[in-house]
Amino acid sequence: TAKLPRIDMLAPENVIGKSTVDSIRSGAVHGFTGMVENLVRQIKTELGQNAQVVATGGIVEWIASNTTVIDTLDPFLTLDGMRIIYEKNHPEN
Repeated sequence: TAKLPRIDMLAPENVIGKSTVDSIRSGAVHGFTGMVENLVRQIKTELGQNAQVVATGGIVEWIASNTTVIDTLDPFLTLDGMRIIYEKNHPEN
């Protein structure tokens, strides 16, 4: 793996790569988005089809640009929640 090239997280033109870089990109893009889509599908099955999907985290924009299952983007939701918890536990600040 040390000899594999570093890649930008860009969606390749085709699912089947014509180079090592395109193949790695395809695996990353389609692997991550497929994982998100399957997880969302399973959660909606358990909770009901009207469940809203809020995506958060460092690569949320990248994942959202490659799938249609995300309803809302909030890249700082987790950090905002941690801040609220901190403020409730330290009201003097």
